[in-house]
Amino acid sequence: MGRSAKQYRVNVYENQYDLDGDVIARVRYNQNLDYWDGRNWQNGGVGRHKGLTKLKDGRYVLIHGTQWQGEKDWAEIITPEQALQEILKSGNTELLDTKKFAELKKLYEEKYLIEDDEDLEEESLD
Repeated sequence: MGRSAKQYRVNVYENQYDLDGDVIARVRYNQNLDYWDGRNWQNGGVGRHKGLTKLKDGRYVLIHGTQWQGEKDWAEIITPEQALQEILKSGNTELLDTKKFAELKKLYEEKYLIEDDEDLEEESLD
């Protein structure tokens, strides 16, 4: 990427079907949902990247990046559940340990952590 990621901002739209609509925010570009596929850093296909951030008002933003000529990077508002799914699918669960995504870590713990087998056995013996 030729441009400085710290200075480059992406337009945020309400959803993927509203790319011709109003820009509702601008966020700093990132690719923190990318993973190594054995050949390239990517997420969503060759030359495609994803990042996640959060607006000051608490809404989550999924960033869609592209290396394809003629296509533009863009971003959309997503729900906390969708944001958590994107993190889980990417395997970048260390993002849950950041202050920005503390709400998602709590959601993860509520929905996906299972008590270990010892706790279950102890409960069933009582």
